[in-house]
Amino acid sequence: MPTPLAPCPSSPNCVSSQATDAKHRVDAIAFSGDPGPAMRRLRAVIEAMPRARIVSADDSALRAEFTSRLFRFVDDVDCIADPAAGVIQIRSASRVGYSDLGVNRQRVEAIRAAFASRT
Repeated sequence: MPTPLAPCPSSPNCVSSQATDAKHRVDAIAFSGDPGPAMRRLRAVIEAMPRARIVSADDSALRAEFTSRLFRFVDDVDCIADPAAGVIQIRSASRVGYSDLGVNRQRVEAIRAAFASRT
């Protein structure tokens, strides 16, 4: 089992595939086969997104930062491959503030959709 993602705080500006409550829960990213190609595909998806910066990435984990256009707020995205479960666990969270107006959830859904459509 890979290292778990950090838990979400009680504020609504975080989502995680490892969260147990509906307010913070999102689906993990499904993949099949070796995690290396899946993580490289995930990296390509995130690199293609606006205002994204890869902080670190390898065949088992990825960390990215997204900067908002207007106020330059930074959100962190962490991803960890779980080959036994055939998923990439994902967490997206704002660094500051309380509400994100659903931005982190929308981002994760966009990443999941782009990952699924990319071969």
